[in-house]
Amino acid sequence: MLSALIWIPLLGALLVGFGREPLIPTRARLIALLTTGGTFVWTIVLGSQFDVGQAGMQFSEHLTWIEPLGLTYDLGMDGLSLPLVALNGLLTTIAIASGTPSVSRPRLYYILLLLLNASVTAAFLAQNLLLFFLFYEVELIPLYLLIGIWGGANRGYAATKFLIYTAISGILILAAFLGSTLLTGASSFGYEPLLTQALPLGQQFFLLGALLIGFGIKIPLVPFHTWLPDAHVEASTPISVLLAGVLLKLGTYGLLRFGLGLFPEAWAVLAPWLASWAALSVLYGAFMAIAQTDMKKMVAYSSIGHMGYVLLAAAAATPLSLLAAVCQMVSHGLIAAMLFLLVGVVYQKTGTRDLKVLQGLLNPERGLPLIGSLMILGVMASSGLPGMVGFVSEFLVFRGSFPIFPTQTLLSMVGTGLTAVYFLLLVNRVFFGRLSEPVQDLPPVYWSDRAPAMVLGALVLLLGLQPNWLVHYSETTMASLLPARLAIAPTVMVAQPMSKAEIME
Repeated sequence: MLSALIWIPLLGALLVGFGREPLIPTRARLIALLTTGGTFVWTIVLGSQFDVGQAGMQFSEHLTWIEPLGLTYDLGMDGLSLPLVALNGLLTTIAIASGTPSVSRPRLYYILLLLLNASVTAAFLAQNLLLFFLFYEVELIPLYLLIGIWGGANRGYAATKFLIYTAISGILILAAFLGSTLLTGASSFGYEPLLTQALPLGQQFFLLGALLIGFGIKIPLVPFHTWLPDAHVEASTPISVLLAGVLLKLGTYGLLRFGLGLFPEAWAVLAPWLASWAALSVLYGAFMAIAQTDMKKMVAYSSIGHMGYVLLAAAAATPLSLLAAVCQMVSHGLIAAMLFLLVGVVYQKTGTRDLKVLQGLLNPERGLPLIGSLMILGVMASSGLPGMVGFVSEFLVFRGSFPIFPTQTLLSMVGTGLTAVYFLLLVNRVFFGRLSEPVQDLPPVYWSDRAPAMVLGALVLLLGLQPNWLVHYSETTMASLLPARLAIAPTVMVAQPMSKAEIME
């Protein structure tokens, strides 16, 4: 059942690659859209059969692959991976739908998008460390090409920088995985057997440190973040949607699944430092966003800050904060994707993203009033306004983390206030006031431009009003994420699972 989520996009890529000549861009786009849409629908079907009361893996698949290497084809889905797989399917479909129908080299473009979708889904489902690493590295190739071929003027520099950073990330992660298996004497790279193996604390520090830097590059956390603004600025709008909405979540997913899951004792000791690191990333991302004059770069720096909330929740490692980490990943994925879509429409219609040039786009006659309204909705959600999904996730992060790390949580709450500041600057400069001369006589905005952002806006509101739909699937899994061997850690509070009523209270 889970293999279908991986193999359907791969079959779609084969259809696009070996279809009859000439395969017009519209037909290639339609095949890719139907393929990713089908995988998203299949994820919904699996979600309807998902047992929310079961903490372990469901729909598991096992196949011996390369036995001498300890590499097995092990897939499984739980409350941590299900929301992220669904998010990947949704945002890939939206990215394809929002792209330019007449994209150059359509065969290669849609093949790469489908490969990216399949590899990210496989990484979220992999239950073998080596299998996870394999797919973690595979997604690097299509994303590098998507930035390097269809990016902006400095795409070569941005793609190469992304490649170097991610390659270093992969080396560190592989080293940690190899070290874990060798030091525990495990016969394979299976995730479940390693959960029961306790290493000496010194060895855990060494291995966890490699994972923290490796996944910290992917998230990204300060000071390993410098590749992200360049990649976002040069990437096309659909690729920025996937980069911010899905691919950054591979880093936070890896920290939760492998960092906290495999080395909980070392995690407990380092937790105060991790919470401080999270607060630093939150504040740094916010202050850097305030300093930007490029709309896209501002949203890119906001992603750095908002991903810091996930690390803060993971550092606290309470059942509520771990649930909040999942909510924040999904929330950020929806909101960031929406903002990048809207920035892309503004750039497409005006030819600029410069806050010094744009003004008055909320003009109902000659501006972009609906796009401006959706942008206001997006920035309100990102600022944590009640009634939207951003408020739910951030409130849960702060509620779950404050009893453990009050100082770091308060500093991160300052970051929420700063989010309102820089997004207020963006909205005030770009959408209010008199329509500026350089952006007069704008081309029309079609429903194909509006619909993707409207879908995400509806989800932002819906999940904000009905947050139980978001926490329902992950509550049991996140309450039992810590291995059974961890009783009471020095700095991490391991509490009893909270009921839904207590969480939403």
